[in-house]
This record gives sequence, structure tokens and C-alpha cells, in this order.
Amino acid sequence: MAKKKSKKKVYITISFLVIIIAAIIIFLVAGKSDAAISVTVTKVEKKTITQTVTAIGKIEAETEVKISSETSGEIVFLAVKEGDTVKANSLLARIKPDIIETQLEQYKAAAEAAKVQIDARKLARERAKSELNRVSELYAKKFASTDEFEAATNNFDQSEKNYQSALYQYEQALATLKQIQRSADRTTIFSPINGIVTKLSVEKGEKVVGTAQYAGTEMMVISDLSVMNSIVEVDENDITMVKIGDTARVEIDAIQDVIYKGTVIEVGHSAIQSSLGTQDQVTNFQVKIRLLDKEARLRPGMSCNVDIETETRENVLAIPLQSVTVRDSKLETAPDVGSQNIKTVEQEDKKKKVERPASVVFVKDGKKVKMATVKTGISDKGFIEITEGLKEGEEVVSGSYMAVSKLLKDGSVIKIDSLSKKKKE
Repeated sequence: MAKKKSKKKVYITISFLVIIIAAIIIFLVAGKSDAAISVTVTKVEKKTITQTVTAIGKIEAETEVKISSETSGEIVFLAVKEGDTVKANSLLARIKPDIIETQLEQYKAAAEAAKVQIDARKLARERAKSELNRVSELYAKKFASTDEFEAATNNFDQSEKNYQSALYQYEQALATLKQIQRSADRTTIFSPINGIVTKLSVEKGEKVVGTAQYAGTEMMVISDLSVMNSIVEVDENDITMVKIGDTARVEIDAIQDVIYKGTVIEVGHSAIQSSLGTQDQVTNFQVKIRLLDKEARLRPGMSCNVDIETETRENVLAIPLQSVTVRDSKLETAPDVGSQNIKTVEQEDKKKKVERPASVVFVKDGKKVKMATVKTGISDKGFIEITEGLKEGEEVVSGSYMAVSKLLKDGSVIKIDSLSKKKKE
């Protein structure tokens, strides 16, 4: 009986060990299965890549004229309202000319006084001339002294200068009078261009300050809406890619589901800086884009988003943007640029001879992946050009982001995500 019990215990122990070993094997197999990283893959294909620069800005008219009065006074007539279409030389407004008329009378009187002064100085010159002739005859006959002759000569010279001065003063008075007369004529204001009144800042009865002596009151703005532009600010890192003639796609916030075509006509050279001296400092450059499509609904000041097509390459190898990552294996770790200036980091790299992290992709190789170093070209919003390192038809890992950027290594085991398989089917 004791032997039977001992054998039974041995059998139980062996069975228990077998179960434990089987569980360990199952766990290891399951662990190996779990070690495979779930990914999606995409084939390397030839595509057309269009590189774009994105910017935001405002819509403005090509021609915009601010209207101000040259004379100060009260608006007694206003012929337009905001939104009206006007023709060149059409009447816009009239300014009450009472102030300018008073000035006109004042300068007319000044001109008349200058004219009378001329007559008085002319008579004085004639008297001085007669006196000089008389003294000259006496001096020739030695009946007048040298002092008397010199005094007569000086008197005539002075009277001649006074007469010339009176003539100049009269001319000055006439010029001032003409200026005031022209200002009086300009109390009636006409439109300088064909366009639309896009802004009206005054009402009938208001008093305005003229531009003759002051900055003047801006009465209205007339814009030629037949030619419209998009004025945008492009980041300093992108401005070097933008050039005159580039094609642009413009989306207006106020007009949904319509994309307008445009072309770059001006690229700014002066920086526009904001938040100077802070971590939020931004440097942009202004770019003007001419809208090629006519649209009556456009208004100056509307917000817009612009994609400027800076370069297009056809029939090039391309893969999804998310397939490319950087790894520093087999390379020295490059400094973290963070908020540092990129140029400064590049200069430090040259001094220290530190290699920058390489751009890599993970190529499907059976049930594993191999890490391949690639050289990239231009990119659009979805794909990036591959200039070296891949061949057409190869499959590269395109997701997930965590897999590409962190989990995968050279030789990692993978399993294709079910969604990726369905897309292929």
C-alpha cells in the first residue's frame, strides 16, 4: 500500500511539472506573438509632388484712394454713401467756403496794397533820378560838391532797390492770391478714379480740417474692386522658397467651398517683426498675391488662407510623410535645437564635427523590418520625395506614429494591421 501511494505521488508530481512546463511554453509562444509590432505599410510609388507654403492674410484692393479736403469747413453737401459706385470726376461733396472766402478777400486786399506800393516807390525813384540828374550837371560845372553828388547817387540807388522790392512783393501777393483761389475752387470735391466708396467717415454738417496746413480729415475711401490682391505674411523660414510668378490657391473665410487662383506679384524684403525681445518673437515677410478670378462678393479686409505652390516635381518616388523619422543610432547625438537659432546650431555642429541624425524609413522584409537611411526632397501635405535609399515597389512602414518614431528598430518583428490588409484587398 505504501508503494502504491508513493507511485501515486510521483505521478501527481510529474503531471504537475508537465502542466507547469506546458504553461511556460504557451506563455513564451504567446510572448513571442505579442512581441510583434502592429504596423501599416505603404508601397513606394511614383507621384507628382507640389511643395507649398501656407500663410494667412487679408484681401485688399489694388487701388485705394483716401479722400480728404484741402480746405477746412463744414460739409454742406454729400453726394455719396458707403457702397456707391462712382465714376472719375463725379461730384462727391462740397465744403462751405465761408472761411476760404474770408481768406480770399484778405489776400486780394494784400495784392492791391502791394500794387499801390509799387506806384509810390516808382514816383520816389523818378524824383531821385531827377535830383541825381540836376546834381550831376552842377557837379560837372563844379557848382556841387562831391558829397552832394554821392548823396544823390546813393539816394537814387536806394529808391531803385525799393521799387524792385515792391515789384517782388506784388508778385508774391499775386501768387498767394492764386493759391487761395485754387483752394476756394477745391471746396467742391470730385472722385479721382472709377471705383466704389468702401469707407465713409463723415456726414453732412460735420466740419473737416483741410490738408493745406494740417494732416487733414479723411472723409472717405474709394477702391477699385476690379483688381483684388491677397496680402499675406510668410514665415522667415519659408520666404526664401517664394518667388514672383508662383501659383497660389486662396480660400476666403467669408466665402465657403470656393478656391480662387492667384499668382505672386510682390515678395517683401523688409521684415515684419512682432513681440520683439520675447520668446514669442516672430519674423515674417509680406507677400502680395494677385487674384485671377473675378468675384463681386470680395470686400477689402476679408480674411484669407493661402497655399503658395513654390515647386512641382513630377514622376518622383514618394512615400507618406509619416514614414520618415530620424534616428541617431550609429551616429553621435546631435544637440537639441529647442528654441535655439538653427544657424547657430549648424555653426556649432561644424566646429564640433557632429553628424546630424539621419532620415530613415523601415522597409518590410518578410515578417521583419530593416532600417534604411534615405535622402529626401520636397514634400506636400501628404507625401515626401525620396531621392536616395528606396526603390519603386518596396513596402515601407507608414504607421502607427508610435511604431515609426519609437518602437521599431532594425530587425523588429512586425504584423500587418488588419485595416491595412483590408485596404490592399
